[in-house]
Amino acid sequence: MIECPTCNVQEQYVLEQLQTKADIKDVVALAVIMGNIKQESDFRPNVCEGGAILPYDQCLRGGYGLIQWTTQARYDGLGSFCKKYDCDPSSLEGQTRYMINENQFQAELDEFQRPHQSVGFYMNSAYYWLGWGIKGPREQYSYNYLKKFQ
Repeated sequence: MIECPTCNVQEQYVLEQLQTKADIKDVVALAVIMGNIKQESDFRPNVCEGGAILPYDQCLRGGYGLIQWTTQARYDGLGSFCKKYDCDPSSLEGQTRYMINENQFQAELDEFQRPHQSVGFYMNSAYYWLGWGIKGPREQYSYNYLKKFQ
């Protein structure tokens, strides 16, 4: 099990869930996923695009949560999933669970589970998963996680 002793509690939780629930074992794949989440939300599940900290039902524009679910279908999917599975759509636990089960993540899961690939390889899968418009420092964040992981 890959660990990150210097990561905060939220980061450690997501890292553990990616390994146990999504069966992702490659250190580079995990670093890229974590780097992308850091870019999207800095691991704040209740962040609305622009930085406001709000519960799920009060973020009315832009992206919301860990991966900044932006389209109406993806945002609504979070709420529907948590209603069906009795989780809080504003919580780290509920969002991590939804993120791993969401169709877009599942569509790239085989790629994230493929071992011994480059940051660029996994970053391509992250792009298809998230559909980010601004690349930002997500790649640098990924390399930073690689240095932190044990």
